[in-house]
Amino acid sequence: MADSSVNASTLADGAPDPETVWDQLKKVYDPEIPVNIVDLGLVYSMDIEKIEEAEGGYRVNVAMTLTAPGCGMGPAIAEDAKTKILLVPGVTSAEVRITWEPAWNQSMISEEGKMKLGLI
Repeated sequence: MADSSVNASTLADGAPDPETVWDQLKKVYDPEIPVNIVDLGLVYSMDIEKIEEAEGGYRVNVAMTLTAPGCGMGPAIAEDAKTKILLVPGVTSAEVRITWEPAWNQSMISEEGKMKLGLI
């Protein structure tokens, strides 16, 4: 099912707009926390690379963590992120990798996230 709320912008060379990818990541939530994974500080990196193979297009690579190593929702959250990234025009492949380094802590939460959680 297509998400019609994806901003259909690409860069002049056809590459996906990084802001559009970040906007999609902001639509991903841990089901137990009412703040998206970007504002929670769970996304450590996002990069876009051109695929040089025959099919072309662009791959988005994301490294993210979870609030706790024992979080059973990790695979579901990563898959949700991947699904949303693949909706971005120009993206033909996505990989969302869960890492534990560095360990997540509350100081990584954005100001907006802290306000939503009542931490400030």
